[in-house]
Amino acid sequence: MTHLTVPSAEDVLDARRALAGIAVETPVLRSERLDRLTGASIHIKCENLQRTGAFKFRGAYNCLSRLDGKQFPGGVVAYSTGNHGQAVATVARMLGIRATIVMPSDAPGVKVSRVRENGAEIVLYDRNTQSREDIAAEIAARSPVAVIPPGDDPFIIAGQGTAVAEGLAQIGSARDVTIVVPCGGGGLAAGSCLASEAMRAGSDVWAVEPEGFDDTRRSLASGSREVNQSLSGSICDALLAPTPAELPFAINGKRLARVLAVSDDDVRRAIRFAYEDLRLVAEPGGVIALASLLCDPTLVRGRNVLVVVSGGNVDPVVFKQALDFDVNEPVRAA
Repeated sequence: MTHLTVPSAEDVLDARRALAGIAVETPVLRSERLDRLTGASIHIKCENLQRTGAFKFRGAYNCLSRLDGKQFPGGVVAYSTGNHGQAVATVARMLGIRATIVMPSDAPGVKVSRVRENGAEIVLYDRNTQSREDIAAEIAARSPVAVIPPGDDPFIIAGQGTAVAEGLAQIGSARDVTIVVPCGGGGLAAGSCLASEAMRAGSDVWAVEPEGFDDTRRSLASGSREVNQSLSGSICDALLAPTPAELPFAINGKRLARVLAVSDDDVRRAIRFAYEDLRLVAEPGGVIALASLLCDPTLVRGRNVLVVVSGGNVDPVVFKQALDFDVNEPVRAA
């Protein structure tokens, strides 16, 4: 990892300063029903209400606002299942930077449309047969553009961590809080670990992945970055990274306290719960941390918990299916 700089807790605080007045200070909500169910004190950080509908705006702005335009006159290229791409496209438009977004052909239509609405060029690929990293590298080889990965950038990670730093400040009791976040490539989890350190919280950070795509959980067990057998097959499209990103894993491998995995049905229940109990519209990958608590309410009994709902860019068909899902079917612990 000689070419990558691992960010620090101070970088998260620096990112908070850079984002002040730019990013939305998203609310933290409470649910009496959820507290009763879990026997815990649950605080829900609503990053689905962030600009572009996801926490990814934080990292994208923190990164692109520092870009040297003279070095990269061609702008930026990013690869993304959707939320990172939306964020990069939006920030690029704000800052007058050209953007190309490499997206899987099966990305939700709502995410593709939002990228296009922000004036970015879209390059579609087959996630089962093509490498998004290779495509981005080929574009960068042809023109002077900066490649903005979703995880392997210290400014991205530090920016993502501001969601949890902000949440800890909002709940006013940063110490001894269990922080539960969604996990794909691991950038939010890594940023959350740094945020806990920055806020001197001494908190455990738990990450939650889709069943069958638990590469971070397996990687922590083996000590090396494991690869998922498939790159599709879960409704949690935002979390289907092929393997943990290198830079986040350097942090998560040492600092994550626990990694959980839940099923698509658990996620559907959580989407419905968030809507009915909190009036939140959440996408599958965004609500997976909440799903882990609903899946096994005993996990956090007696704890003070900060749960990040990381995104709300849900496909309307998927959202309707979740609202129609039979929540009375047995809930199974992961």
